[in-house]
Formats: sequence, structure tokens, C-alpha cells
Amino acid sequence: MPAPDEPYYTSEQINIPPELPDILKQFTKAAIRTQPKDVLAWSAAYFRSLANGETPPVKERLEMPVATQKTDTGLTPGLLRVLNKQLGPKKSVPLRLIEDKWKDLGLPKEQFDELTRIGGFSDTVDWLKFFSLACSALGENITDAMVAICEILTADPEGGAARIPYPLFQELYRYLAEVDGEISQEHTKTVYGYLAYYVDKQDGFVQPRNFTTGDCPKLSG
Repeated sequence: MPAPDEPYYTSEQINIPPELPDILKQFTKAAIRTQPKDVLAWSAAYFRSLANGETPPVKERLEMPVATQKTDTGLTPGLLRVLNKQLGPKKSVPLRLIEDKWKDLGLPKEQFDELTRIGGFSDTVDWLKFFSLACSALGENITDAMVAICEILTADPEGGAARIPYPLFQELYRYLAEVDGEISQEHTKTVYGYLAYYVDKQDGFVQPRNFTTGDCPKLSG
């Protein structure tokens, strides 16, 4: 029995919006796939994105640990895919917006600050540069970073060749080499010369197996 001072409602008086069950179902699936560290903060970002007509912070699938992945930062290929879906179309992005999306995914502020410092980013940022540096946090070397870049930016289906346009590969490899500071332009030209044979046969695309073979000059110099 309800308390005397509480109103009594019948089932006929309670109106459940018809779209609510599907919204909750999709939200639950998204939370399971994404596995957010802070469920409440992520949930707020999820519904805020939906309300604003933006891409929500949701992984495409449940992620399994990767052997080369640095797990101490919390950063994963799946989370970078989310960020790229949200920010990639914008090309140039306010650094504050990147930080907000970073926080929505529960990623460490210290890692964001370190990437910002290394890249010398401020105000408006070339998204692909920030993205490339973030990819470098996933592995042990520049080769791991370029593999991650290919796998995330490719239009190939999952498990496919992970091809990206060769000019894009050159742009991002050149940038990471410049940030590294120990990879000479002569060495990058040697890498390009080796890859040219495959690029010609692949309609202007390059894929990880082209630069991870023992015959290819190491990307790290």
C-alpha cells in the first residue's frame, strides 16, 4: 500500500514513450561494446551526442587485448576509431573539443597532455597529426603506429588488407618521422623507394604487409 501522502498511480496513468525501449536497448548494447571506465560520465556523453545529432562515443565492437598495445594508458585502437569517427570529418579541430571527446571516453588526462606537448598543439589542431601521435601510443615503434593508422583509416572491411592511399601514408609517416627527430629524410626516401613497387601494383594504395616484411627498410631507421 502506498503511504497516505503519496499519490497512487495505475498502469493506465503511466505513459511510456514508444521509442524508449529501443533507445534503452541500443544504449545497453553500446555500453557493453565500449566498456567505459566511468559509466555515468560516458552515459551523459552518449545521450548528449544523440540529442545534438552527433556521433556518440561508441566502439563498433567489443575489443580484445592486443599483444603490441600499451595497456597502461587505457588507449586502444577501438577508442581511437571512435575519436576518428567523431573528429576526422572536421579536418581541423579545436584542441578543447579533442580534450572533451577524450574525457568522454574516460581516457587519462595525463596522456592527452603528453600528446599535446609532444605535438606542440594549441588552439586549432590538424586532426590527423594528433591522431597519428595517438596511434604511436599503441605500440612500441613507428612501424606499430603506421600499422594502427592503416587499420583505423582503411576503407577495407575488418580483417582485410587495411589499405590506405599512398599520399596519406607518406604524409603521416613523414610527420611521425619529424616528431621522432632521429629518422632522416634520406631514410624516408629509401622507404618510399621500396614501397613504390607495391604501390604501383595496388592502384596507389599501401598496406601493412608491404612495410612489415623483412625486406622493407625499417621505418624507424
